[in-house]
Amino acid sequence: MKKIIINGGRPLKGEVTISGAKNSVVALIPATILSDEIVTLDGVPDISDVASLIEIMTLMGATVERDGETLVIDPRGVKDMPMPFGKINSLRASYYFYGSLLGRYGRATVGLPGGCDLGPRPIDLHLKAFEAMGAQMTMDGTSMNLSTNGEQLHGTGIYMDTVSVGATINTILAAVKAKGRTVIENAAREPEIIDVVTLLNNMGAHIRGAGTDIITIEGVDYLHGTRHQVIPDRIEAGTYIAMAAAIGQGIQINNVLYEHLESFIAKLEEMGVRMIISEDSIFVEKQEALRAVHIKTSPYPGFATDLQQPLTPLLLTANGKGTIIDTIYQKRVNHVAELMRMGATIETVGDRIVYHGPNKLTGAPVKATDLRAGAALVIAGLMAEGQTEITNIEFILRGYSHIIEKLQQLGADIALVEEV
Repeated sequence: MKKIIINGGRPLKGEVTISGAKNSVVALIPATILSDEIVTLDGVPDISDVASLIEIMTLMGATVERDGETLVIDPRGVKDMPMPFGKINSLRASYYFYGSLLGRYGRATVGLPGGCDLGPRPIDLHLKAFEAMGAQMTMDGTSMNLSTNGEQLHGTGIYMDTVSVGATINTILAAVKAKGRTVIENAAREPEIIDVVTLLNNMGAHIRGAGTDIITIEGVDYLHGTRHQVIPDRIEAGTYIAMAAAIGQGIQINNVLYEHLESFIAKLEEMGVRMIISEDSIFVEKQEALRAVHIKTSPYPGFATDLQQPLTPLLLTANGKGTIIDTIYQKRVNHVAELMRMGATIETVGDRIVYHGPNKLTGAPVKATDLRAGAALVIAGLMAEGQTEITNIEFILRGYSHIIEKLQQLGADIALVEEV
């Protein structure tokens, strides 16, 4: 069993460089299945989700070469076969294989996806879109079969009942090689969608409107190879900015795009956090006397649900009382009980989290219940007096590239320990 041991209370300073976006790359890798030539991705983060995707791609017949942060993918050998179930279940984003396999072969057989348990993430939206384009779904035990029965997928108008990044990307993947025009209304607007569309358009797809709520796809027959730079991970960036504000003595965060974090940074400024924002970096100064604020998550460009947990330890340092309401994943409250074990004045009341500050945290044994809760506990451990031991850390390694090394370089006393 692996765990993270932190001896807290040490001041952190220096620089940290943000890796490529996890939520982009988990869609970019399956998207390459649609290509008729070799695709190269640069800036690929070193996280376990990527390793799982490479393994799935290889099992399906693709050739994948990895050199540092570069992946060279030759998808031409990918076979029309059921997906390897064991791997799929550990990985939420495995559902992007539905869209790309449907788009390439007109059928896909996949196990149901895994990932962090954050409550309902309706796959129904995806299925509704695929069915509108001519695919039919049948269930077979724990696997799902999608098929067009030998016909080509056809373009159509699709209205998304709720704003969903996953369903928007999956519909785009299925539509790229479909016959005719597909129009997605009420589409999600996240930067990761723009990133996926940039890759596809550079391969020869005809997609307009990414980043707006109406996306139009004109189907094409052939996609050629390309080389693509993954966007920086805005959630990793927000996590390090929150940590720097909570315990930093002056930390510069490099490879970060301010426009992807505007609502998050606006909240920090409302708290009184002092930052110097440059074109591709943010310098976070040493803070004092922060104010409590109310957080309400909403789809992009609103406050990201993925950042409410990493921000919570910083909120605990602020003066006053505040609330957090997550409108996207209501079950995203598992970090609260763990922070209470460290002495935080925080609780869940109905559908919201209520906190009172400032708090002095003390080290304790805690458990990461999901990826972003794990990040919150790492920050809390760095702030706390004494030793914090975090278990269940596989979740953290799923989404934060070289987190231990990056924090050690800033001066943190943190180690990954393997217990036999």
